[in-house]
Amino acid sequence: MPVRFRPADGRAYGKAANGGLVNEDQAGDAQRSDIRLLRPQTRPEPSPHHPVPETVTFDRQELREILNLYGRKVAEGEWRDYAIDFTREKAVFSIFRRASEYPLYRIEKNPKLARKQGAFSVSTTAGLVLKRGQELKRVIEVLDKKLKLVTT
Repeated sequence: MPVRFRPADGRAYGKAANGGLVNEDQAGDAQRSDIRLLRPQTRPEPSPHHPVPETVTFDRQELREILNLYGRKVAEGEWRDYAIDFTREKAVFSIFRRASEYPLYRIEKNPKLARKQGAFSVSTTAGLVLKRGQELKRVIEVLDKKLKLVTT
């Protein structure tokens, strides 16, 4: 089945059997079977029924909580570098001990998992999920190990 391509000028364009580009005005004498219509090269326009997915990001409060923890760990000398990635599926804050290695931890925000397991998770380099939940503050507590006073 031929796929019709109608650009802004409203005319259908296709490729003739001999390799030339033709439009519907030029294709009047040629048989329909000799013309293969081209597929559009542009992205479809967003519609109310099929919106273009937006990039997932951390909001200001979430970023503040992550950077507060990061600042404390840098001051302690444990962490040195970070990277932030925003994609259509999730937002990732990666934490590094040195700039040229794999991340020690990844703090991820995945809205698709919000109802099932929680939108936020902390995972290690090996992919082991340390904690997952709905609230970022509770999830990143796993990285902020505070010393407890033990008396005997």
